[in-house]
Amino acid sequence: MARLAPRTLPGQRCPWHELEVHPDPVDRGMHLDAYGNIAQYFEVEGKHEVLDVVARSLVEVSPTPYQDPRGTPPWEGIRDACQSEKLTPGSEAGAFRFTSPLVPLAEEYANYARLQFTPGRPILEATLALTERIFREFRFDPRATDVTTRVSEVFKKRTGVCQDFSHVMLACLRSIGLPCRYVSGYLETSPPPGKSRLIGADASHAWLAVYCGESHGWIDTDPTNNLLPGERHITLAWGRDFSDVSPLRGVTLGAGGQTLKVEVDVIPET
Repeated sequence: MARLAPRTLPGQRCPWHELEVHPDPVDRGMHLDAYGNIAQYFEVEGKHEVLDVVARSLVEVSPTPYQDPRGTPPWEGIRDACQSEKLTPGSEAGAFRFTSPLVPLAEEYANYARLQFTPGRPILEATLALTERIFREFRFDPRATDVTTRVSEVFKKRTGVCQDFSHVMLACLRSIGLPCRYVSGYLETSPPPGKSRLIGADASHAWLAVYCGESHGWIDTDPTNNLLPGERHITLAWGRDFSDVSPLRGVTLGAGGQTLKVEVDVIPET
């Protein structure tokens, strides 16, 4: 199952997308999952030593309108609105305030968030303060964790990658009752000064979105880079955590070991 097709959003459009699979699948299909992500299924039979999955997309990304963090509602009001028993946009968003397979809730995460989420503080202002704190206190190290590393270990060691930092922030926000979702996508990176762009040098990326009320909706934030995602971020899918939006997952039957190689290239049109 592949979730590699960019979503269509108010600030993002995907005129075309294609998924190539080699060897040729004996069966394939496509559907929208529970979160509205494009999920593409394929099945390969017969002996093969290499499985190639290549996704190509043309994506148009528009500038994201800036919102004044101080103009967003107090965070406690959002928390309470998402617990309503009536069906509202807030209560619907509230489905993202619970524990999930990779994001636990705990008092230690709530206490960490409360230093920024003081009484009456606007939700986006507090969210950006927590984003900056995680960026400052956690160290990026791709060798420190893998996809099986738990949030508790990342929180203790204060090191990891974008997936880990997003999971930590989700745990902190959900532990104080706020709905937030995990977002997977791509980030356009620039080569060092004087260096040429390397094909495949970019990578998959992860960040999160916080529900900021009916007037402001979902607002994305990137704790790995301490910023609000904009034109350089491309959204593929969102869910409760990484387990809902893994770019490629499935089952293989056969003997022998396996190795995985991933390359991403985000090329701006000139």
